[in-house]
Amino acid sequence: MAYFDAASSAPLHPVARQALLAALDEGWADPARLYREGRRARLLLDAAREAAAEAVGCRADELTFTSSGTRAVHSGIAGALAGRRRVGRHLIVSEVEHSSVLHSAEAHEADGGSVTRVPVDRQGTVAVDSYRAALREDTALACLQSANHEVGTEQPVAEVAAVCRAAGVPLLVDAAQSLGWGPVGGDWSLLTASAHKWGGPSGTGLLVVRKGVRFAPRGPVDERESGRAAGFENIPAIVAAAAALRAVRAEAAEGAVRLRELTERIRARVPRLVPDVEVVGDPVRRLPGVVTFSCLYVDGETLLHELDREGFSVSSGSSCTSSTLTPSHVLRAMGVLSEGNVRVSLPAGTPEEEVERFLAVLPGVVAGVREKLGAPAGTAPAGVREDALVVDALGRRCPIPVIELAKVFGDVPVGGTVRVLSDDEAARLDIPAWCQMRGQEYVGEEPADEGSAYVVRRVS
Repeated sequence: MAYFDAASSAPLHPVARQALLAALDEGWADPARLYREGRRARLLLDAAREAAAEAVGCRADELTFTSSGTRAVHSGIAGALAGRRRVGRHLIVSEVEHSSVLHSAEAHEADGGSVTRVPVDRQGTVAVDSYRAALREDTALACLQSANHEVGTEQPVAEVAAVCRAAGVPLLVDAAQSLGWGPVGGDWSLLTASAHKWGGPSGTGLLVVRKGVRFAPRGPVDERESGRAAGFENIPAIVAAAAALRAVRAEAAEGAVRLRELTERIRARVPRLVPDVEVVGDPVRRLPGVVTFSCLYVDGETLLHELDREGFSVSSGSSCTSSTLTPSHVLRAMGVLSEGNVRVSLPAGTPEEEVERFLAVLPGVVAGVREKLGAPAGTAPAGVREDALVVDALGRRCPIPVIELAKVFGDVPVGGTVRVLSDDEAARLDIPAWCQMRGQEYVGEEPADEGSAYVVRRVS
């Protein structure tokens, strides 16, 4: 089985496994106690903190271990907002942040705060000027991920941090996806990360709060972890997380070169092997091991199941794999195709042969899924009225509305239009994306008795 979902969770690094087992024997006591076992546990905890701080590029007393990366984000945002409540209650986030950041923003709004969501371009990148324009007198905090978890695009963190610093606003960086590859540059104020993203054990995160940043922990606190993470420290997991971070950093430069070559191979060859595919994300400023593409006329959930049957574990931001049947918020913000979305994120040490096998298997798998769904065959489908050129796709989920559009579009004269009736949220994203990929004009969305009517004009 080829595991190609390291962006969700990387396999446990061998060094982490060794450190975890050793710390289970040596680090079980209360590090706050003064007897021998407690002192031994404290030494392990302090050493892990020093190692993690060195990797991050901060002081050891600025770094707190938390129970997860999500907990680090929630605590970091809430604490920074509370610490600067006299300045105001305005929060800035990008539209492609991890759900932990966006959920914190929603909770802040529900509590009476205000939020500005900064848009991104089609590659998933924020504009520095957009952050500059979003800053206000009452801005308490800005947030920006170092790299996107779905498409791998790296963000201009250093430039945004400089803009925020000039305005006196702290910047919180979610570095979960990138910290294993290197420290985050720029004059940021807070940083969060999650150990299972770099081969450490799950259930361990870290929160860094620079000296001088106003911070007020929320909720009940105790004497542990500077009052920022209540409860008994999971010393074995913390030791393993720090050991894994040090180990992957030592391998990062060589590993990045190798993974970039493999992902570039996928980026270049998938569009040649599979028709009607859009590769998404920045082609240059991206994480070494991540490549994401979307396939027209493909059910994302079926595609993932078929790839799993062929021995490949991949993930997707397709609306077809979501219980809400709505597109990924990242793909929606980018304005790219969401149907048939596949994210390949290679762990370190992925054999070249597995990538080649993936490229050999993928075309047949996509073709098989398209055949099952009745992808374009050149004949008008049921539900199309020739006089009105209306495709009735009400009650049918992605990618069926786009498939039905493609089937009838060849019979439309140049200058003619087709109205696609759909009540699927994904159609709002996928039909304009189809138009861009096929060089046709998306006229816009119109109200309909049920759902919406998406109007497309044939220009060639």
